[in-house]
Amino acid sequence: MTAFLVIIVIILFGISVWQMNRIFQLAKAKPTVHSEIASDKDNNTHGYLMMAFLAFIYILAILCFWYWAETLLPESGSEHGAKIDTLMLVSMILIFVAGIITQWLLHYFAFIYRGNKVKRATFYADNDKLEFIWTIIPVVVLAGLIIYGLFTWTDIMNVDKDDDPLIVELYAQQFNWKARYGGNDNTLGEANVRLIEGINQLGVDPADPNGQDDKIVTELHLPVGRKVLFKMRSQDVLHSAYMPHFRAQMNCVPGMITQFALTPTITTEEMRLNDHIVQKVNHINELRSSKSEALVAAGNEPLEPYVFDYLLLCNKICGISHYNMQMKIIVESEVDYKAWLAEQPTLAEQLSK
Repeated sequence: MTAFLVIIVIILFGISVWQMNRIFQLAKAKPTVHSEIASDKDNNTHGYLMMAFLAFIYILAILCFWYWAETLLPESGSEHGAKIDTLMLVSMILIFVAGIITQWLLHYFAFIYRGNKVKRATFYADNDKLEFIWTIIPVVVLAGLIIYGLFTWTDIMNVDKDDDPLIVELYAQQFNWKARYGGNDNTLGEANVRLIEGINQLGVDPADPNGQDDKIVTELHLPVGRKVLFKMRSQDVLHSAYMPHFRAQMNCVPGMITQFALTPTITTEEMRLNDHIVQKVNHINELRSSKSEALVAAGNEPLEPYVFDYLLLCNKICGISHYNMQMKIIVESEVDYKAWLAEQPTLAEQLSK
């Protein structure tokens, strides 16, 4: 108990000394020069730093385009992709033009109107004309982009029944994809997660006649030139079916069916011959080759050469193995597609085993 009281006394003594020190500091005469007030030298330094930073972000933007432009996607492999690319290009041009101008004005004004003991700020109440101009221009530009985007989106999402699209279900679950084809009748059977049991991993209703000839696969094959209507489901959490080379993405939401339609226009083999893809594949294989040498030297197996394939990815962070959630997509001729599909077993055949 004595030791505890001694510690308390020491702490209180320290607090008293600290408080006395503060009183003495406050009692001192106030300095005539305030170091916390910026001088003309400080203002000039900050003004020039603003212009230097402006030059830095301009140069950085140029270097990013110069060194990493090759990481951009090649031409779209779907019919609607060209519209998406045009919309993106228009949006980016407007953003960059506006960004370049506004960043210049922001930094230039900070430089030219930097603090000065001689100059004094002028009170400027308002200017209706200027306020109208800098309000109406963004409104018109944004309204134009939104309307353009809505028309593009509507044109892509509207599926005409006369197109006779191929119906394919994309089924998402942590952490893989499965695809289900409607068989010869191109009609998917009813399905529900409550019916998942054994080999019936997608919960297809075995009592539904339309589901007997359904075919469930782990590799997606699409016929070139034919519209495909994807019906998307999720078993567990929110996923997102993302096909970057087709400029397509749609969320897969538990408890509901979402859909997206596209028409592949370039086969996998044709895309592999694309100059952009060839350059990217060669670059990847150069990196893999140098890494393989280190692996072999350490007694491990070398990396296999990379070959381009269309991919279905998950674009939602859906869990610890999200990065590994992908499925290969093969776009081929109608003949090759039908030959591949004929080799796949139906759900009835799988359940009877």
